[in-house]
Amino acid sequence: MNRLARAIGEEEDETRRASLVIAGQLGFADLSGALYFPDLDLLVVSDLHLEKAAAFARRGQLLPPYDTLATLKLLDAVIARYQPKTVISLGDNFHDRAGSALMPLPFREMIASMARGREWIWINGNHDPDGTTDLLGMSADEIALSGLTFRHEPSLAHGAGEIAGHLHPCATVRRREKSVRRPCFATDGTRLLMPAFGVLTGGLDLRHKAFTGLFARADLIAHLLGRDRIYSVRFGNLLG
Repeated sequence: MNRLARAIGEEEDETRRASLVIAGQLGFADLSGALYFPDLDLLVVSDLHLEKAAAFARRGQLLPPYDTLATLKLLDAVIARYQPKTVISLGDNFHDRAGSALMPLPFREMIASMARGREWIWINGNHDPDGTTDLLGMSADEIALSGLTFRHEPSLAHGAGEIAGHLHPCATVRRREKSVRRPCFATDGTRLLMPAFGVLTGGLDLRHKAFTGLFARADLIAHLLGRDRIYSVRFGNLLG
């Protein structure tokens, strides 16, 4: 790749991601909703909620059954871009306990193709506390690595270096005389909460009481996932 092409590529990357530091580790919040730590060669995603439509169907509520394929295609694309040595999925990997056992073979093969040749860690969530069934990778309630702790639900007792999901943070800003609400990474430099990666997921506004005590609000920044770039906004500048 020549210098001009490399420079153009780097400029495009800068609009697709935001840099941040957690417990001394440099990371990149990617527009896809994934988090990448270059020094650890580690990619993190959260709240895939695979087989959510299938879980609803088992309960008699029919939804278009395309969510798992769409989410796995997005995951495959971000893995192809970063080629990480390790992938951590931060819980609620499946929408219910039966999701991984009942998942159709083509989706299982997609996951196997992504996981093959790299370390793959499934963190257990509140929707899927029993881990996965017959999938590559290991399951754990939490993982500690290089000063970082990866778990599904944030814990007030932990704090420093914690990276969690569960709450599906979103934030609202004013843009061109209208309010825009988008999923976001939320971090004060001590703790980071991940947006939901799954395509069939909702979100909880960062001002909701569920986030109380999790961040030093004076240092809190929301990295919002826009249509074509990341927008980094201080908490005080968000709409209530």
